Amino acid sequence: MTYLTKLLAGLAVVTILALNGVAATAHVATTAHNHKTATITKKVLGQHLKVFVEGNVAAIMANYAADAVFITQAGVLRGRDQIRPIFEGLVAEFGKPGTSFEMIQQVIDGNLAYIVWKAETADNVYEIGTDTFVVRNGKIVQQTLAAKITPKL
Repeated sequence: MTYLTKLLAGLAVVTILALNGVAATAHVATTAHNHKTATITKKVLGQHLKVFVEGNVAAIMANYAADAVFITQAGVLRGRDQIRPIFEGLVAEFGKPGTSFEMIQQVIDGNLAYIVWKAETADNVYEIGTDTFVVRNGKIVQQTLAAKITPKL
């Protein structure tokens, strides 16, 4: 498994366990002036997390715009073809038993969603992770991920 795949694995932890409510503590904030846009963003993020839990890579990728940009500590991925292998690896890793997760914060403001979390999988400890999603026209157009990941030995 590549470093980039491990780095992005944090997204999978958030996805799997946030939907299942496992040890999750979340704060959700939406400003009134962006309520309509925030509603769409919340729906897209929820759908994205749902299909990730289901392990449906095709549906995951359908949530992204064709020219989406995914930025991590390891680099920039552009377009669905570059992003897809990350989710293939994440679905495989986080389909394994033994994952724990805590959602620390979730904020949605207009077309922007931000989450902070920590987790542990069979392979890694995620001391802290953050994801930011930008949604336009019902698709994720930009995403960032940063996490402190310690591989288990």
